Amino acid sequence: MANKIETIDEEIFFADDDIIVSKTDLKGRITYANRVFLNVAGYSEKELIGQPHNIIRHPDMPRAVFKLLWDTIADGREIFGYVKNMARDGRYYWVFAHATPSFDASGNIVGYHSNRRVPDRDILTNTIEPLYAELLAKEKAEKNRKEGLARSTAAIDDLLRSVSKEYDEFVLTL
Repeated sequence: MANKIETIDEEIFFADDDIIVSKTDLKGRITYANRVFLNVAGYSEKELIGQPHNIIRHPDMPRAVFKLLWDTIADGREIFGYVKNMARDGRYYWVFAHATPSFDASGNIVGYHSNRRVPDRDILTNTIEPLYAELLAKEKAEKNRKEGLARSTAAIDDLLRSVSKEYDEFVLTL
């Protein structure tokens, strides 16, 4: 169901004090979506619960960023990052996301939790959007999706190595 909607170049904004919250199972299927998420994304709870979280993935998002996010939380660590999402009607909205694994009493990962806030517009415009455009171009320049992902992932790794930072550190110091 993700990305089968025609994109519309119109941004949706939400209030600075709103927090978009969702939870997923281990396979990334939505198990909880708060009212803010439903309102901004334009879905009903019934339409979202049980769907893969990538139902809101915007095609302008580099796959390497999502690989980094999922690899990090699957490894039991939290991550912060900027994400461009797509609403049900094809419009988009940017978020500053904090994703973290959820653990049971024995320390096993049982799902994932994400809070998203309004992003810093200057960071988004001056750093994130150009970076994501570059990564997406690398992904699209390759013969197939696997090679594109590898090239884009290598570019993120090179960037982080050049600034001697982990991704979280990089994002939080912009």
